[in-house]
Amino acid sequence: MAPPELSDDQRKAALERAAHARRVRAEVKQLLKMGTITFPELLQRAADDDLVAGIKVAAILESLPGNGKVKAKRIMEQHGIAPNRRIRGLGARQREALLELFG
Repeated sequence: MAPPELSDDQRKAALERAAHARRVRAEVKQLLKMGTITFPELLQRAADDDLVAGIKVAAILESLPGNGKVKAKRIMEQHGIAPNRRIRGLGARQREALLELFG
């Protein structure tokens, strides 16, 4: 199946939306890394902001102070969180478990 044909204006708008989404996600991860926002605050923000809700859980866990790729992967495996899971896709138990660890 071929991708849809877009006009130059549509393509430019799509590229701008994608760049904006990347900037927002990078900013959120940086705020977590610096400790400016907490994990519970991130979950609150994700409830209202689709761009934040679309961030992968692994990227969030890796951004938390004291965590790296290995620790994030281990936490996700312990709580049955798929590697490609996004914040909006967390189940209630998974969310509670992560809040217990990082809340």
